[in-house]
Amino acid sequence: MVAHQNDTDPSGISDFLLNCFVTSPGWQLWLSLPLSLLFLLAMGANAILLITIQLEASLHEPMYYLLSLLSLLDIVLCLTVIPKVLAIFWFDLRLISFSACFLQMYIMNSFLAMESCTFMVMAFDRYIAICHPLRYPSIITDQFVVKAVIFIVARNVFICLPIPILSARLYYCGRNVIENCICANMSVSRLSCDDVTLNRLYQFAGGWTLLGSDLILIFLSYILILRAVLKLKAEGAVAKALSTCGSHFILILFFSTILLVFVLTHVAKRKVSPDVPILLNVLHHVIPASLNPIVYGVRTQEIKQGIQRLLKKGW
Repeated sequence: MVAHQNDTDPSGISDFLLNCFVTSPGWQLWLSLPLSLLFLLAMGANAILLITIQLEASLHEPMYYLLSLLSLLDIVLCLTVIPKVLAIFWFDLRLISFSACFLQMYIMNSFLAMESCTFMVMAFDRYIAICHPLRYPSIITDQFVVKAVIFIVARNVFICLPIPILSARLYYCGRNVIENCICANMSVSRLSCDDVTLNRLYQFAGGWTLLGSDLILIFLSYILILRAVLKLKAEGAVAKALSTCGSHFILILFFSTILLVFVLTHVAKRKVSPDVPILLNVLHHVIPASLNPIVYGVRTQEIKQGIQRLLKKGW
């Protein structure tokens, strides 16, 4: 029976080194500029959207409260990942402490799951608005939003909590170079000298349980919406009904497409560069965040008018 070398320190190390784009180091140079611009766009656009919804009384409705939650989640995700990545690109600040690494891991997993759950609740909102319009005011209320937010936070906070705990309890016996730009669960866990089967199983089961169930429910909601829309007889009713959920559907495509490509590249990792999944993982934390408020701002007349009034007051 082999004992750990350091019984007083269960980790064996106190920090990690994030090693980005091992096989393509030149990516750091050309990626840093668009990544920083996307980060600034995400921060600015989501801040403007939040301020507009806060100040415009006409936007104090459940649908816009859910959109505010989505913006808050996007801001936290961007701040958790992108500044550290840019610090690595620009200043070679690859060192990250043991506790900071697992905190980043937890925030990434739980907040991405919260975002997926928010999309699911927004899909339910659109389903009620189109399929049961007369009952919408009595079902989708402020109380419904409060309960939905509590469910979104509680479900994902508790289900994702074991992910960093399982990784942190492992014994890291000397290797501390993470071949990634971020503290992804399996990128960190594979550095340990212990068996990581439980970590892999929980990551897989948790991911598919949370994200998979959300995507299935979103898909079912839009099938029911499409079926209800096709039954509408009034002239222009189909276009009007589809336009009310068009923005939400585009946001889901942004979120799920990058996620799907990321999963597929992991499945075919022998056929693609190991840097491609790393790049997709980073972009998944900033591209949807930067595009979400723009899509709603452009496609939703009430938000567009609210932003215009806000800018006029500012000037």
